[in-house]
Amino acid sequence: MTNEAINKLNIYSDAFNQIRNVLNERDRRLFLAETAVQAGHGALSILSQRTGVAISTIRRGVAELSSQESPDDGYIRCSGAGRKPVEETYPDIIKSVQEILDDETYGSPEGGKWTSCSLRNISKALSDKGITIEKSTVQRIVKELGYSRQKNRKMEQVGTPSPDRNEQFEFIRSETREALKDGIPVISVDTKKKENIGNFKNDGTEYRACGSPRLVSDHDFFIPELGKVAPYGVYVLNDNAAFVNLGTSADTGLFSVESIRRWWYTIGRENFQYAERIVITCDCGGSNGTRNRLWKLALAELAEEIDKEIEVIHYPPGTSKYNKVEHRLFCYITKHWQGKPLVDVQTVVNLIQSTTTENGLSVVCMLDKNVYETGIKVTDENFDAIDIDYIGPHHGWSYIIKGFRI
Repeated sequence: MTNEAINKLNIYSDAFNQIRNVLNERDRRLFLAETAVQAGHGALSILSQRTGVAISTIRRGVAELSSQESPDDGYIRCSGAGRKPVEETYPDIIKSVQEILDDETYGSPEGGKWTSCSLRNISKALSDKGITIEKSTVQRIVKELGYSRQKNRKMEQVGTPSPDRNEQFEFIRSETREALKDGIPVISVDTKKKENIGNFKNDGTEYRACGSPRLVSDHDFFIPELGKVAPYGVYVLNDNAAFVNLGTSADTGLFSVESIRRWWYTIGRENFQYAERIVITCDCGGSNGTRNRLWKLALAELAEEIDKEIEVIHYPPGTSKYNKVEHRLFCYITKHWQGKPLVDVQTVVNLIQSTTTENGLSVVCMLDKNVYETGIKVTDENFDAIDIDYIGPHHGWSYIIKGFRI
């Protein structure tokens, strides 16, 4: 073969390598076969070396050109070409996969199926039975059988649910709806999980230059000199605004009410100065719990101070996830600071205050350096002095505090 012919084959080979991804397997085979026929003896070897296509494949293309053989309409391959479907090769494959899934499935299949077994493990179990298939095929079969990977969902009630649970939810719905309609502030409050201050790992990821992750401490030990912070959130249902009081001391009833007080003087008074009362929805436990006397005493002091009635509606036990502040404020704060270590208190303030959403959430954050004493006891005499009216379907879950009795 002349040098001119070899150079021509090299040019065709380079052209083939550039367009091979847009050609189907038959077009690739015929392209090389046509080139080989035109170049003559010795072309098969050169084309195979330059393109990586087997000589036998090119020869099959040459045979197709000479015999004018073509596949059925709409198909790349001739009838009967290609591997058999896995269901035809292994007739019991569906049953075998189902048996493996049944062994690994938890709970009742009603309402959907799920499995803790990975595709790799299913493939291995099939291989032990003499069935060798790809993970992608296992994935297809598993999906056709109605399985999918799913997270745990907190739905099962721990203990016996209160008979007044549904009535309390209906009461919360009706009270908040009427209050919002009348322009009365409705706030959802709670304390977010305490966070250690320091150069510690924070779950989540952030965009950084490749190969330069943020370096943090290898252990998340509490450092007394740096301390912890307790973000107390106040979410306003009226205007999708929020206030966070970032405490550095204990989470007590006094801290909870001080957070509400700061919200009122920072945001609430300006927006709701003509409202006759404030409606608060909160959990039934913790620093703002139904049995917390200090919480109610501090609310009475606040009611006297701002000259407003304060209506408190608690969610039933075990239903804190329905509290608006959890999924309209705290989840966005966590998402906003993911991957960023909370190296100091000011960093926490800045991250919380810069939290926004597409729906227009705005957050004001204030640092609270007050020291709140724990273990404060409220005497019966002081508690009986509170002007409180219990309302709603369950005595103790909803009440209106007007101040103190004269």
